[in-house]
Amino acid sequence: MGLRFTILSSGSTGNATVVASDEATILIDAGFSCKRLEQLMEEQGMNFADLDAILVTHEHSDHIKGLGPLSRKHNLPIYANEKTWLQLDKQIGAITDENKRIMDTGSSLDFGSLKVESFGISHDAAEPVAYNFYDGEEKLSVATDLGYLSSKVKEKLQDADAMVLESNHDVEMLRVGSYPWNIKRRILSDLGHLSNDATGEGLTELLGGKTKRVYLAHLSRNHNMTDLARLTVSNILEQNGVYDQLPVKLKDTYFDRPTEWDLLADE
Repeated sequence: MGLRFTILSSGSTGNATVVASDEATILIDAGFSCKRLEQLMEEQGMNFADLDAILVTHEHSDHIKGLGPLSRKHNLPIYANEKTWLQLDKQIGAITDENKRIMDTGSSLDFGSLKVESFGISHDAAEPVAYNFYDGEEKLSVATDLGYLSSKVKEKLQDADAMVLESNHDVEMLRVGSYPWNIKRRILSDLGHLSNDATGEGLTELLGGKTKRVYLAHLSRNHNMTDLARLTVSNILEQNGVYDQLPVKLKDTYFDRPTEWDLLADE
């Protein structure tokens, strides 16, 4: 079948994504209770016996809520860099030495034919990362929780067949929202989250002939809407002539249900 993925849930209340090849299945983050993650996996025709490992992007609760219980219950190895592990150790309870794995930022691991590469991003966490997945000629990029798209991050995201990219908030909705100003300032900063506008502008530089689908992810439930995110990004791409050159599709993600399985070989 080749490289495929499903976003089990994405948003400010919790995040988890499954990436699979013919030889390995990986969970990225575990931002829900163990019970809820089991339900989401079941909805997608899977269970945790199918998993080979859990990858962690960073230590915020909407990415690690079920991490400890999942590893203990299903004997799953967890991969994170050392600085992230220093934070995880305070939050997720005891993990066996066998299942506590170090993956240095910028390094790569092979799970059969599935190659995983981590790369650093900008966020207010100890050492946050995003991931690229490769299987043969196919490439998937998963990057959320980043304050801005640096040139190095853009380089890492280039030439992905499919991309899961943060489109967290509408700037005006955030500015007039009920959050205290210090939280708004954090979200808007280079250590915060990508706005719809920033995502659209970044994609005008990122998209090349190989990228067919972009999933807009990690939407704020208070300061964004699915249709608004898609419309804002789409308008920016249209204004910059991207649609005239490329057959790219923008895809939605959901806070309360999984996306359909996406097989990268499908166009």
